[in-house]
Amino acid sequence: MSEKKSESSYEDKQDHIPSWTTPPIEWFANVYAGKEYNVEFTIPEFTAVCPKTGLPDFGTIFIEYIPRDKCAELKSLKEYMMSYRNVGIFHENVVNKILEDFVKAVDPIYVKVIGDYNVRGGVKTIVKREYKA
Repeated sequence: MSEKKSESSYEDKQDHIPSWTTPPIEWFANVYAGKEYNVEFTIPEFTAVCPKTGLPDFGTIFIEYIPRDKCAELKSLKEYMMSYRNVGIFHENVVNKILEDFVKAVDPIYVKVIGDYNVRGGVKTIVKREYKA
């Protein structure tokens, strides 16, 4: 009797996320480079789409970072976040994509991204990822 390989019904459906082209997160020069300080952003109206149901997922995204030579520009960060609105994407992939795009854009000393999602179907989801240079 051969063993049947168990696969998720979502196999290959999120593989494009790491290479998905999002709007750029712009930056400005950190005139206090060399001084270590924290910057925190809260995006309380984050929306993406559940890839299973097609319904919107709502949550709050928190970004905390220590800038090096560049600081993230807020208007472009807002436009970046809005680009997720119509994308079918798992919570875990949202947080990982945001962190990787943020690191690529501003090359911080440290960044932490938290996705704190609203309760859905009786389940509360919080996803966290940190990066240290």
